[in-house]
Amino acid sequence: MTRVQDSAQSRHKQDVSNASMDVADAETTRGVPMPDRAEPPAASDDLAWFTGVVHDHSTALVKYFARRGPRQDAEDLAADVFATAWRRREDVPRDAVLPWLYRTAGFTLANHRRKLVDLPVEHVPEAGTERVADDPELSALFDAELRGALMSVGERDRRILLLHAWEGLDGEELAKVLEISRSGADAALSRARKRLREAWGDRMSF
Repeated sequence: MTRVQDSAQSRHKQDVSNASMDVADAETTRGVPMPDRAEPPAASDDLAWFTGVVHDHSTALVKYFARRGPRQDAEDLAADVFATAWRRREDVPRDAVLPWLYRTAGFTLANHRRKLVDLPVEHVPEAGTERVADDPELSALFDAELRGALMSVGERDRRILLLHAWEGLDGEELAKVLEISRSGADAALSRARKRLREAWGDRMSF
């Protein structure tokens, strides 16, 4: 089990054993932060749901971040996503928890990467123009030709392809992560695959 999951489970065991205490008094520790004093008390079914979410999906989230950045940051970033899920638990669709977590993870990762850019404001690149050669997503790939092909497709296509290849998302789950219709997600994946094949073919023709 990851430290994220262990931390969440230990926090919830304490909450359950101290049911008479206001859950909002729980302190934030390293791992998944629990409610603070600004939040209303949580119902026991909220705690049970959240414990299940962390138990079921912590490994998937840690892998998501480990594939896309420094491994030492993966658990902390996963904990940030779970903290967001707890705060916004009323908004998390119960029938699509993992796609919601992946979508939130994408925002969390983007914010984290922006914090790591040590450049004057006037030198910060526009969205989508980051140095692809330094992208951890691509450096994780051993095949140089595949890296090159992925570098030549658009950022959105690359995101879709890696969500499909690494997280195994397609159909309805991919649609929910992208916040588009199922047919739109199918079409987007098909287009991304076509562009990758074309980029691969161009590289192989040299």
